[in-house]
Amino acid sequence: MSIIIDRRLNDRNKNAVNRQRFLRRYKAQIQRAVDQMVSKRSITDMERGGTVNIPIKDISEPSFRHGKGGDREIVHAGNHSFSPGDRIPRPPPERGTAGGQGEGDAQDDFVFSLSREEFMNLFFDDLELPRLVRNVLGDVREYKWRRAGYTPSGVPANLSILRSLRNATARRIALRGALQRELCEVEAALQRAPTPELLRRAERLRARIRHLPFLDEVDLRFRHRVREPQPVARAAMFCLMDVSASMTEEKKDLAKRFFALLYLFLSRKYERVDLIFIRHTDNAQEVDEQTFFYGTQSGGTVVLSALKLMDEIIASRYDASTWNLYGAQVSDGDAFGADPEKSRAFLEEKLLPRLRYFAYVEVPDEPGRTGSLAHTYGRIEDERFAMRSVSARNGIYPVLRELFAREAA
Repeated sequence: MSIIIDRRLNDRNKNAVNRQRFLRRYKAQIQRAVDQMVSKRSITDMERGGTVNIPIKDISEPSFRHGKGGDREIVHAGNHSFSPGDRIPRPPPERGTAGGQGEGDAQDDFVFSLSREEFMNLFFDDLELPRLVRNVLGDVREYKWRRAGYTPSGVPANLSILRSLRNATARRIALRGALQRELCEVEAALQRAPTPELLRRAERLRARIRHLPFLDEVDLRFRHRVREPQPVARAAMFCLMDVSASMTEEKKDLAKRFFALLYLFLSRKYERVDLIFIRHTDNAQEVDEQTFFYGTQSGGTVVLSALKLMDEIIASRYDASTWNLYGAQVSDGDAFGADPEKSRAFLEEKLLPRLRYFAYVEVPDEPGRTGSLAHTYGRIEDERFAMRSVSARNGIYPVLRELFAREAA
């Protein structure tokens, strides 16, 4: 008989197995509640858990009840207030319901608390980098531990108790079998003609059987693991942002929130992803994360400088044959002169053939307005390029879901 003890740490008055079953069963309802929470949160609060409200009607289940059965004849009394076809008004709500003042303790919503890990899993559940591992990665390798059976020697932490007891049982059965057969022959001889010699021999056999060790050193088995090289899918994500004078603080805030959300998504979902931050005005600079999000700069707008710097970094540090390359650009769309057309040509002819995906997000002055850069980028016909517009904070996450929606298998 085997006894399984669940030693996972649970919250107070919460069971881990039932909790996971509930999350799987009502995932769609919880996902909708999480999406509503996202539009009301700031980026700094995005990682914490929260409390979601699920309507009772969404988690109610049909059930069978035993009625009285048989044939019944019921006479319903008439009324003096209504005629056929009249619309009956809704009864007033009772106390405890939404907006009610009557009596009662009815409950409209089921309140469920999500931990930080559960919230982030639901938050990023349907997001994926498109075409992450579609290229061959050459000799880039990492090592993973793989189970490779059992070995008679090892450290106590790797001791397999079940396999060791199984070996001990087999050894005792094998050694006891011959002694048991010999003892049976001696006992049969004692019944025919008991002698002191046979008595001593039987006692010696019983003593040998009793002294067989329950667990011997030869019975011990330890779990054996070997290191096995595995190919690594590497990705590099280029984040480009316009920080020129035409980008107001509100636009920069939207851009920073988009990249912060994108950074949170990438750093959580993938272990081997390099992030390269490029900000630009009339010239482009590669900066660190802190400077990218919080540094200040002013000047004109030359998008081509950022695209050229991205191309130089790819040529010097990221071979397209061994890296999955992605780009994301945020701008208000205000570019002047021949820069939009030069940027489109450079992106379409030089960069896109080496990238897996490039996303352009525009933050216009007012909703529905299209900048010159977006107008020019709109002529790019490539499945590796996507363009969206966002003008409010609550529109950032829907844009992220559109750009990085999980592909169908």
